[in-house]
Amino acid sequence: MNNNDSTILRCEKLSKSYKDGKIDVQVFDEVNLSVQSSERIAIVGPSGAGKSTLLHLLGGLDQPTTGKVWIDGVDINAQSERNKSQLRNRSLGFVYQFHHLLPEFNALENVAMPLLIGNTPPKLAAEKARHMLDQVGLSHRTLHRLGELSGGERQRVAIARALVNNPLCVLADEPTGNLDNHTAGQVMELLFDLNDRLKTSVVIVTHDLSLAAQMDRTLTMINARLQQN
Repeated sequence: MNNNDSTILRCEKLSKSYKDGKIDVQVFDEVNLSVQSSERIAIVGPSGAGKSTLLHLLGGLDQPTTGKVWIDGVDINAQSERNKSQLRNRSLGFVYQFHHLLPEFNALENVAMPLLIGNTPPKLAAEKARHMLDQVGLSHRTLHRLGELSGGERQRVAIARALVNNPLCVLADEPTGNLDNHTAGQVMELLFDLNDRLKTSVVIVTHDLSLAAQMDRTLTMINARLQQN
């Protein structure tokens, strides 16, 4: 792959299809995308167009039918499952509409989880998780479990978890879709502030056009293609 220093995530001729009975259903076809360091990108389009599927492929959570994905210059789908997991853990952070936090753990433990998975010593993992929670304004909630946190606080914990490894890129799937307008605005303001300070790229799938308008680029998934707006 011909990769320059500022390209941290790239896909080339990426396609995804599946079988519905005897019919081949094309989700999208020959998508090309390059994400630069600290860039903010929104992906919009109608429901069912394949936006979330594309995000999963970019994150190595699903296999493409054809095409390749490189993360930090590494072809992720050419790696063993172990190496793929390590690359994801080191280079990417994930934020979902429904935070996917673990309810049996407190905020600090949830944020520390990616570090522990990456074999960071527990004491250091706790220190880094505490610092990240402070960055998202939750230093007073470190020992609270999910049932004691508001929706906005849970999403801030999810953002802290996504950023605790200082990843190259955060992939966010409708991160404000489950929040009221005021809380959604606060969450995105926080994410943009961390993007500025930590220089982490952000790729967001969203139906919120006002949110998309705040990004560096907006791409539309329509008719199985990814189009530049």
